[in-house]
Amino acid sequence: MRGLVWWWRGDSKESPRFFLVHCGRAFSSGGLRGSFRHVKLSELDFEYPEELVATERADESRIMLVDGAESPREISPCQLLEIFRPGDLWVVNETRVLKRRVFTAQGLEILFIRSLSADDQEWEVMCPSSRWKSGTIQTVGSVEFEIFERGRPQKLRASVPLQPDFFLEFGELALPPYIQKARGERHARTEDDREYQSIWARGPEASFENNEGSLAAPTASFHFDADFLTSLEKRGVGVAKVTLHVGLGTFLPVTVEDLGDHVMHAESAEISKATRARIEAVKKSGGRIVAVGTTVTRTLEAMALGHFQERPDGSLRGETSLLIRPGFQWRVVDVLLTNFHQPKSTLLALVAAFSTIEKVHLVYQWAIKNKFRLFSYGDLTAWLRP
Repeated sequence: MRGLVWWWRGDSKESPRFFLVHCGRAFSSGGLRGSFRHVKLSELDFEYPEELVATERADESRIMLVDGAESPREISPCQLLEIFRPGDLWVVNETRVLKRRVFTAQGLEILFIRSLSADDQEWEVMCPSSRWKSGTIQTVGSVEFEIFERGRPQKLRASVPLQPDFFLEFGELALPPYIQKARGERHARTEDDREYQSIWARGPEASFENNEGSLAAPTASFHFDADFLTSLEKRGVGVAKVTLHVGLGTFLPVTVEDLGDHVMHAESAEISKATRARIEAVKKSGGRIVAVGTTVTRTLEAMALGHFQERPDGSLRGETSLLIRPGFQWRVVDVLLTNFHQPKSTLLALVAAFSTIEKVHLVYQWAIKNKFRLFSYGDLTAWLRP
């Protein structure tokens, strides 16, 4: 295991009111909207020592447990296992991180988000466009690029279609900027190709429709290995998979003071018929749904809100731009396993919605005081909500 935090939404013996309506309707435990709290971006801010930013995976995780106690506490992997019981269901994200960060011969860094044209010559990207003068060309190998729309994100046109081989040759994994800063390195390391994928990540990129994948990893999964999964299985705890391809909706910085004004970019997701059935069965039996990470959390809660369309095979597929913030009404997720998150981020807002902003600040201060490793390669947090 690696490092993690987890949040728990209670341990009630009564099964929550829960039902499934097909064809784009929703899982529900009440109304479809909570009373969202007015959240200022400054409320999600905190300071941290730069030396606590984890720049690579650790051999052993530290785990911070947050429950109804006044203060969090550190627990061992064995103690984490003991929290689970037969009938609980872990839900994980099986997306794969793609090599979509490319450096031009002129030194410009471009993150390719998605193709905009059938011939794969026009792309939505993120780049420092202020350094890209109008009318000039950026080159990568023999391929030339021109920018034709600025803003955030930008749009560019390639001189030839960009096939998967282009990214295999020139692409890098897009590590979070704070890891690059802490390392003092712009480029990803060779070992990141292995370390920045979860144990549940699918193999080749072609295993997803339309060659889809993620721009960043669902990092909560970093903390678990095959031995831990075997131990879960022995306890009668199930594991189900969903897919959310991580994009701008997850990692784009918030630039407005009122969080409610932040525009979430849509990310594509898919939930199989089998996973839907397992979730419904667990809820009806009084088991708990454990979301391994914020991407899983958003996928499951978006499903509950009817964001996806049902396909002929019974699976759900579509896009979600769900922004979970304090006041959100939870419908599916009972337990949250997650990493520590950056200040002023939508991910931190999600965790605050699972608990409270005040509790998050107290917990993070405790973790920093006790020198937990922070952020993507950092330690695990486990939250139990009283």
